[in-house]
Amino acid sequence: MMLSGAGNPGFKHHKQGDKMQFHRSAVCATLFYCAASQAVLAQSFPQPDLGKLTATGGVTQIEGAGGGGLTPWALITGYGSRDSYGANAHVATVGTNDYALQTDGIAVGIADRVELSLATQTFSGHKAPLDQLRLRMDILGVKVKLVGDAVYDQDRALPQIAIGAMAKRTHRIGGLGALGVTGATQLGAASDHGIDYYASATKIYLDQSILVNGTLRLTKANQMGLLGFGGDRRDSYRPMLEGSVAYLFNRKTVAGVEYRMKPHNLSVDDEKAYYDAFVAWFPTKYLSITAAYVSLGDITIFNPKRQNGYYLSLQAGF
Repeated sequence: MMLSGAGNPGFKHHKQGDKMQFHRSAVCATLFYCAASQAVLAQSFPQPDLGKLTATGGVTQIEGAGGGGLTPWALITGYGSRDSYGANAHVATVGTNDYALQTDGIAVGIADRVELSLATQTFSGHKAPLDQLRLRMDILGVKVKLVGDAVYDQDRALPQIAIGAMAKRTHRIGGLGALGVTGATQLGAASDHGIDYYASATKIYLDQSILVNGTLRLTKANQMGLLGFGGDRRDSYRPMLEGSVAYLFNRKTVAGVEYRMKPHNLSVDDEKAYYDAFVAWFPTKYLSITAAYVSLGDITIFNPKRQNGYYLSLQAGF
């Protein structure tokens, strides 16, 4: 999620018994993708220069964008400088009291200016009455840096500022056929697809080893879009605030906290804000591992309790 530089000391179960384990095939696919990508790109384009400082592309946010775990940052993913490019793949999992969420995806950063991402989220229940619940959503993202540089503009108050969009579509809902529910609209959502728009500002204070990020998101998404968009309570875009603060302990380790406001559009979904406390480790520019404690609030009125648990993520790329 961060960086290290000269003069600076440093900087998410399908079954209950499977907690804290990744799907082995997904991890292997992630690593294979990165190795294959480097081989193909080396033959077609100039080699990536890895010109950015360690962790300055952030990790992969749960919807596929470069940033923290819960919220996108203004940083562009990958380690390519303004004369190059970067790319990565990720697999992450969230496990709470009653649910599990897995996300897989790829992202590309171009000239430290434009970011493109593609991710898939799979959500499942493992406790009655929603133990057969299965949701899936695809997310296509784009981000563009407008002004500023979070790393090199140390003598300016202006943060790095970027704007972005996430186009999302949910798939058929599984496991609720007995209730006559096969799609998000049958739960009260206005649509099964939608777009989030956001603006992020990120500032890194090298002397203090601190990163601060603020994001304003315009959204109608219910639980990020897994339960559709808009609802019986309201069907309009609303501004939601998101924020991150992180401390860089050394050149490879960083810890911080994040907060993300959520709309409450559905009567069947008593949606609450998300937050987390994370630790990220960057052993090399090709790999990062993030672990966090997360709280996702209430998910549905059928399991009316706060969903707390873990987040574990592996990102590999260049």
